Amino acid sequence: MDPREGRLLPKRWAQYYLGNAPSLVWLLFANAAAVLVGVRYYVDTMPGVSTFLWPLYADSPTAVFLMALSLATLLPFLGEDLADVPRTRVLAYLHTIAFVWLVKMGLWTFVALNLGFGAYFPDPWGYFGIIATHLAFVLEAYVIPHYAATTRGALAVALVVAFANDLLDYGFGLAPPLRYEPGLALAFATVAVSVLSVALAAVALDPLPAESEY
Repeated sequence: MDPREGRLLPKRWAQYYLGNAPSLVWLLFANAAAVLVGVRYYVDTMPGVSTFLWPLYADSPTAVFLMALSLATLLPFLGEDLADVPRTRVLAYLHTIAFVWLVKMGLWTFVALNLGFGAYFPDPWGYFGIIATHLAFVLEAYVIPHYAATTRGALAVALVVAFANDLLDYGFGLAPPLRYEPGLALAFATVAVSVLSVALAAVALDPLPAESEY
């Protein structure tokens, strides 16, 4: 039995949606559109943030953009079995960081909106819509293990970047715009989510085979 059959998303689903041109292009388009929608949420506050920090500041759009890049690497291999898609060290970093960023932002949004429950509930979109769309990040992240692998170095870099994002958010006051003032509870919860996201990547992604040098 293929070990991928036992993963969160069945292999047959991943193969169908990622191995066919129409569905893969649709997914790429959906992610590109989501990046634009996400940036619109941050754009009013971006002028006060250094341009070089935008990828860390606008963290949800960055997560979706990384996923789009990850999916784009499959375009040359349309029609092939996902298990046969080349796995390289360079791609291991991209896929690992994309997985971690998607999972982190999906879980962080759920945590943040529930810590500030009274500021969001029962707003249909502001609470239910935002949580649903961001938890979809987690679901989408779990297609990555069907065509990607990771390394200890990639996991370490993903953790460092996640912690850098946390430091920027709560050490320098550049947390995503919320309807309430984030406090220590959210800061500690965010660090925990960063660690959990990398741990989930380590479990979900196969280790890159030693012979994969290119």
